[in-house]
Amino acid sequence: MNKQLKTIAIATTVFATLVACTTSPTGRSQVLLRSSAELDKMGATSFEEMKKEVPISTDKAVNEFVHCVADFITPNVSSKTFEGEWEVVVFDSEQVNAFALPGGKIGVYTGILNVTDDADQLAAIIGHEVGHVIAQHSNERLSNNTISTGVIIAAGAAASKDQRVVAVAAAAAATQLFFQLPYSRTHESEADIIGQELMAKSGFDPRASVKLWENMAKLSDGAPPEFLSTHPSHTTRINKLSEHLMVSEPLYAQRNVNPNCPKPVIPEPKKQQKPKQSEKG
Repeated sequence: MNKQLKTIAIATTVFATLVACTTSPTGRSQVLLRSSAELDKMGATSFEEMKKEVPISTDKAVNEFVHCVADFITPNVSSKTFEGEWEVVVFDSEQVNAFALPGGKIGVYTGILNVTDDADQLAAIIGHEVGHVIAQHSNERLSNNTISTGVIIAAGAAASKDQRVVAVAAAAAATQLFFQLPYSRTHESEADIIGQELMAKSGFDPRASVKLWENMAKLSDGAPPEFLSTHPSHTTRINKLSEHLMVSEPLYAQRNVNPNCPKPVIPEPKKQQKPKQSEKG
């Protein structure tokens, strides 16, 4: 049985490496095991669940602001990423968060509007999140998880019976530290760069992406060391975004649109109430 498990694990890893290789928008090699249609379906399903679980903002001014920014960005996304009309939803939550999903879905939490000074900074956020979709990071993460599982199975199959638990634990820790975490940081950095270029093409000042992360740095406290984190440090992000302005600023100078999306006064988001536990008689 051990031989069979090991063979399956090795075959999975080799197959993923040799058959499913592609290149990201920044020229980085990727392994993608899922189809775009599958990811689009997963994204749409997740988005529908989110809309059921999190209150949706009914503030007209806030919705107009977010949609205005998104409506300038999404036309500059290739139809290869998504061919259709993007769905944008503003969630009434204090979370400082936003996301984009395969299948043309964008979610913005009202909490993140409290750390964005203007439309340019919101464009940096939406551009970053859409950048994840453009670079197929969801597909890559799922594929990496499949490969990591194969490595862990191989480690357990190769170890003696009394060492199997230790070997599996060590393999799991190693794949997390040396494979999954670095890939997560790579994804974030790549989305930063793609997003900065996307916002510039859409008529938003790319220098706002640097200012945004300076704002975010002021909010962070006690963040883990970068090598143990799924995200690059704020300093790393700020430096890389600043360096990339030499590419993004010429794109901004060549823009053919000038977005006018004034930021409204942002109301305090509603706090979500935890569901009441049923009383047992």
